[in-house]
Amino acid sequence: MGSEREDFNCSGPLHLNTVDWRNVDHRRSVAASLVQGVYILQRDRQENRQGTHALAPLWWQFFNFQLYSQLVDDADLSVFGAIYELIPQNCNHFIEVPLYVIAFRGTLTKGDAFSRDFELDIHFIRNGLHRTSRFEIAMQAVQNMVAAVGNSNIWLAGHSLGSAMAMLAGKNMAKRGIFLEAFLFNPPFFSAPIERIKDKKLKHGVRIASSLITAGFAVALKGKHQKNQPDNTFVALSAWVPYLFVNPSDHICSEYIGYFEHRKKMEEIGAGGIERLATQHSIGGLFMTAIGKESEEALHLIPSANLTVNLTRSSDFKEAHGIHQWWRNDLHLQSKLYNY
Repeated sequence: MGSEREDFNCSGPLHLNTVDWRNVDHRRSVAASLVQGVYILQRDRQENRQGTHALAPLWWQFFNFQLYSQLVDDADLSVFGAIYELIPQNCNHFIEVPLYVIAFRGTLTKGDAFSRDFELDIHFIRNGLHRTSRFEIAMQAVQNMVAAVGNSNIWLAGHSLGSAMAMLAGKNMAKRGIFLEAFLFNPPFFSAPIERIKDKKLKHGVRIASSLITAGFAVALKGKHQKNQPDNTFVALSAWVPYLFVNPSDHICSEYIGYFEHRKKMEEIGAGGIERLATQHSIGGLFMTAIGKESEEALHLIPSANLTVNLTRSSDFKEAHGIHQWWRNDLHLQSKLYNY
């Protein structure tokens, strides 16, 4: 038997016995539950839970989805993603309904999948996630689904490392003019933890200094390295507006709060041009370019987002980073739309 957190009847959103697809809370809760379904698929595999003993199916069947296919890593044969297909129901607002959801789990700390997951975490930190075979499998699955059914009713969803996978897939499709609805839970933002500074004036000052350094560095390198400039690509991505769900107590994703809010503040003080340049670059990427090495685009840099912050108190980091928080019905949430 699995833990209570794996059992839908113990920890799932049982209050959602009827889903209103126009309700943002319902959409968030269903997307998070489908991501949890991927976690439990792999846990079922690890624990050899089959048939009536499997715990994963209820995480999607409760919402009238069926498992269309599993995405399996070619290195360790772990299940890292799933494609769900909605079983048609009577619906007056069909355009709001996701016919297919492609979901990706994050790092599992238990079982034989950990070493491979940790390897992918390192690739993310080095901006090399796109070169991994796991992402190639994921990207091919997304492309195949879009080619087969179009893009108007396909969702992407992911948590932690899985949200990085979904974000990268979404960015790649957006560069081709295909904008997929995306629900990204606790997406990792690899940078100095400025958001953890308690003094607001000091934090704002550090962010301004960082923006000036980054923008200045970018301008200095622009003349030397005309190729591969991110400007046009970054602007082209601005029409894609993924949903980001972050917790300020989770240092893995909390920098997104300052990343978007600082851009707004820089506009207010008349320094929007500097920030628009700075927000396209990372210091690490610019440094690699400066020393003559090929620089990869930092995955966490995105122009637009619908950012939702969970202001509900978390007891510890595990709770603040966990997927379970996102389907609770008693959350104190704050959402803002940021357009580039």
